[in-house]
Amino acid sequence: MTDFLNGIHYNSWILPALLIIPLVGALLVWAQGGAHRDDADANAEPARHIAVWTLIIEFVVSCGLWWSFVPGVAGWQAGVDYAWIPSWGARFSLGVDGISLMLVLLTTLTMPLAVLGGWTAVKTRVHAYLAFLLILTSGMLGVFLARDLLLFYVMWEVMLIPMYFIIGIWGGQRRVYASLKFFIYTMVGSLLMLVAIIYLGIHNRDALTGIPNFSYDAMLASGALTPVTALWLFGAFFLAFAIKVPVFPFHTWLPDAHTEAPTAGSVILAGIMLKMGTFGFLRFALPLFPGSAMNPTVRAIILTLAVIGIIYGALVAMVQPDFKKLVAYSSVSHLGFVMLGIFALTVQSVQGAMLVMINHGISTGALFLLIGMMYERRHTRMLADYGGIARVVPMFAAALTLVSFSSIGLPGLNGFVGEFLVLLGAFRTYPIFAAIATTGVIFAACYLLWAIQRILFGKLDKPQNEHMPDLNWREIGLLVPLFACIIWLGVYPAPVLRRMEASAEKVVRTVQTNAALSESQTAALPGGE
Repeated sequence: MTDFLNGIHYNSWILPALLIIPLVGALLVWAQGGAHRDDADANAEPARHIAVWTLIIEFVVSCGLWWSFVPGVAGWQAGVDYAWIPSWGARFSLGVDGISLMLVLLTTLTMPLAVLGGWTAVKTRVHAYLAFLLILTSGMLGVFLARDLLLFYVMWEVMLIPMYFIIGIWGGQRRVYASLKFFIYTMVGSLLMLVAIIYLGIHNRDALTGIPNFSYDAMLASGALTPVTALWLFGAFFLAFAIKVPVFPFHTWLPDAHTEAPTAGSVILAGIMLKMGTFGFLRFALPLFPGSAMNPTVRAIILTLAVIGIIYGALVAMVQPDFKKLVAYSSVSHLGFVMLGIFALTVQSVQGAMLVMINHGISTGALFLLIGMMYERRHTRMLADYGGIARVVPMFAAALTLVSFSSIGLPGLNGFVGEFLVLLGAFRTYPIFAAIATTGVIFAACYLLWAIQRILFGKLDKPQNEHMPDLNWREIGLLVPLFACIIWLGVYPAPVLRRMEASAEKVVRTVQTNAALSESQTAALPGGE
């Protein structure tokens, strides 16, 4: 396989292709809708097929990255770099490393499953809905692949706009409120991050021409920011990424967005978009501002917020009557583990954080798909409206139980490995935080086991539940890849960890070295400034 990929020069064209293929699919979907303007929704089936086959092609093409990627190499292993806006110093620069590799593959796997999961849920303006999903795919992949900070910001905003419309047009009863809240929260953080990016680009401008330089690699090599400036810039990046994660107390947009979004929107939000915040910390905030990120006070505050998020998210999930909102709050708890692993800053904890990101995308994405299947059958997400349905829909019951065990972190399934590595690595540097965070695993078992007990078991005492249809072949087919990943990553995560290890070591080494250098430079200045 490697020889074949080398023979077709795979690494030289794959990353631009991953951004272009969904855009081509979006144009085809839009054109197909335009040919049937009078009855576009009645002719939506071809558009659905175009969208899903475009995303399947995207996934198949992206799988080559798994074989072309060389474990043990920390730097960029595929990429392109073209002039984009020369007068601004912006370049179309893409690259993949151990941090972004698995997130790219998670994105390309999740998107066709999200479209299949919402196959019959959206019945109006279907062509626009599918086109937005395809554009969203390019935006999300661009975030993970960008090596130029201006390009990164553009992709960050490209991703925001389709999701705003997906929630606002095809969401639930409170969709306008939820979409506006999502948009405003994200935009506030994004604009501050844009200011910081512009400052960094001007700070690293070419000495002869004065043209700004937004290259990520150039910024890593430059340094020379004063401690106060670095702290302000870190704060701007922190706010943008903390809102997206979301870190407590910036999480309040999340339950509304998840609850009101259509099934595909919820799957994408949980499975991919929340990871952009934690990815941003690993890729940008820590390496570019190591002195600020590793400042004992800043670090303690962030770790405290992470642990609060773990406990708070779990406790609030425990009292939710709406299953979808319960899973939304569980995301606050799971992403708290990621933040704990990142800022504990050991190789084990960082690897664990990266694995939790992948596992959360798989397990929580599967939960939202199953909730969507429930809702299509009964048009309610309230736990109290179910009970005893395991004897009516046994395949659905088995699927929900497996995915819930995965989300809890049952040994042998994917959720266990990442959380174990986070707690093990964090215990080395912050044992008290790690010990408190461990209770979050117990609370997760409480809220999810109680939820599946109320939905699946007990008395079948509601007539509406007695004739629920079980999973059909389309639903079984889209769940099988997720089940395979749940079991594979629980039993044998070594191939994934090998591909992440060198990049995790590089992040830890770079941040620790540069933080120590920044501290020594600060101490040498008059007054410690």
